[in-house]
Amino acid sequence: MRDEIKLFAPATVANVSCGFDVMGLCLDTVGDEMVVRKIPKKGIYISHISGFDLPTEPELNVAGVSALAMYDTLDVDFGFEIEIYKNIKPGSGIGSSAASAVGSVFGMNALLGNPYNATQLTAFAIKGEALASKTEHADNIAPALFGGFTLVKSLKPLQILELPTPEDLYVTIIHPQIEVKTSESRGLLPKEVKLNDAIAQWANLGSLVHALHTSDYGLMKDALHDVIVEPHRSKLIPLFGDVKKAALSAGALGTGISGSGPSVFSICKGIDTATKVKNTIEHVYMDLGIDFDMHISKINTTGVKIIE
Repeated sequence: MRDEIKLFAPATVANVSCGFDVMGLCLDTVGDEMVVRKIPKKGIYISHISGFDLPTEPELNVAGVSALAMYDTLDVDFGFEIEIYKNIKPGSGIGSSAASAVGSVFGMNALLGNPYNATQLTAFAIKGEALASKTEHADNIAPALFGGFTLVKSLKPLQILELPTPEDLYVTIIHPQIEVKTSESRGLLPKEVKLNDAIAQWANLGSLVHALHTSDYGLMKDALHDVIVEPHRSKLIPLFGDVKKAALSAGALGTGISGSGPSVFSICKGIDTATKVKNTIEHVYMDLGIDFDMHISKINTTGVKIIE
């Protein structure tokens, strides 16, 4: 059994329009790299962070908090050291905190011979995610661990459902270089919703799950609508309406806010359409004066993985 591993902790898209706090999907081309190793000294230590200025104290870092939650369940006479090479910008809306939280517990578990399953690792990682968002939720954590599309059936007891991923689905992401904190974005949400809106959202989510099982792209296009959260959070994202209109006109099946934003995702059938959507969205943002990143990714059906 090895004493050190290097891993890829993927970015994710949470909510997927109609699945607020319960649905997510895993990206393939965007993610952090982390190194986790056993050390003689007991405890959890973060020895290196590059990419962004984040705390190395374990209790103040999402990777450290999730690692501590897992470590507290272990009976070992050694500790773990964590290095984080951060490629996902915090506050980007594509699961930056979830990637860190997942990477630390996945790496520890691998070095221990995988005593915990993915659902158990999710429970540890949620503790780290809660540090960033001020609430426990698993819609980013679950796809990062399981891969593909996931649905959080419940948190207590924790139950994650793995959903099928049609082969030719791609995701185009635009990330405006502004920060939207999850905790602040949640503060915009209404405490109550109209019954008609709730019914429409339930129908869309059920339809999306069915569309994934049947590879029904027409139904998928009809289902990828958010009538509850998007109208409020979209106010934080410059030109969101223009981006969405442009993406849909270029052939996207659906466009919405990734997590709490500011990233915007578009689900597309085929790489050609995903590329066309990317080019169309770029033209919308070109003259705005805000820096942005663009990504095209096939949906990652594996999730977090060892790369060395």
